[in-house]
Amino acid sequence: MSNDLAVVSQDIYACRDAFLAVQAEPSLNFDREANFAIQILEGNSYTLKVALQNRQAVIDAVTNIASIGLSLNPAKKQAYFVPRKGKICLDISYMGLMDLAMSTGSVRWGQAKLVYESDTFELNGVDQPPTHKTKPFAPDRGMVIGVYVVIKTSDGDYLTHPMSMAEVMAIRDRSEAWKAYVKDNSKLCPWVTDPGEMTKKTCVKQAYKYWPKTDRLENAIHYLNTETDEGLKQTQVTPQVDHGLTQHWVAQANVAATPEALTEVWKAGVAAINEVKDMASYDAFKAAVVARGTELKAASVDAEPQPAADEEEIEFAEVNP
Repeated sequence: MSNDLAVVSQDIYACRDAFLAVQAEPSLNFDREANFAIQILEGNSYTLKVALQNRQAVIDAVTNIASIGLSLNPAKKQAYFVPRKGKICLDISYMGLMDLAMSTGSVRWGQAKLVYESDTFELNGVDQPPTHKTKPFAPDRGMVIGVYVVIKTSDGDYLTHPMSMAEVMAIRDRSEAWKAYVKDNSKLCPWVTDPGEMTKKTCVKQAYKYWPKTDRLENAIHYLNTETDEGLKQTQVTPQVDHGLTQHWVAQANVAATPEALTEVWKAGVAAINEVKDMASYDAFKAAVVARGTELKAASVDAEPQPAADEEEIEFAEVNP
């Protein structure tokens, strides 16, 4: 072990008490995480050089691992140490965010996927997963045109959040790291080296606003928004509730005559509400669509012909909105 690495390693092991004081995930082991951190620094001379320039930042990064509850284990691909602005920072992958959402009970299951030009992608209404047909072994699937995150809540509902690449690029363009790269392309950033990863992470960070909240997931998102240069720093704004928007789409849901019509209302309503980021309208609209879907199902069952006692019973497929 080099002298430089020995110095930083000593700093890392010295923060054991701080690590244990803020540890959020009981399964994390300080010695293992310290070893992973040292391996990262040992494997990259530039990263080690940056760590020596600001040794306190390394300690902060290690304690952040504990407070958020993710691991530096390279096999899990949850989190990494990266040099940024002259110091070592903790970076959380989209897989880390999804693992955190599932382990804390915010969601039961979830995934983020890129959508290519040759793919078929369709939303299927409230509480239903989307349809995404791909040709994974095609030599050329075309350009990436969008991304989506789909999760299953603890109640068994599906929530899907799609984003076009134009929406993703608008967020990328606000990133301090991207701005620095545009000025000097020798300053590489994750948007350049890992565009797919950053696209998925951007979608996850937008989608989580509609998920059940947990403290650890909130802390992880807050850390990324305030301590990194990903272009998602939050400003203090007073949420504006558009009652007219809510009433319009609730009324549209209530008059939908068929499950198919209700699905179309859901797609259009979610698109309109997403534009204004009105969570209150989203909740009210979703409740109205679910209620109307239940009514349509009940009406469909009542309208089914009843078989005679001596006739073979016929099974009717349930139609979901």
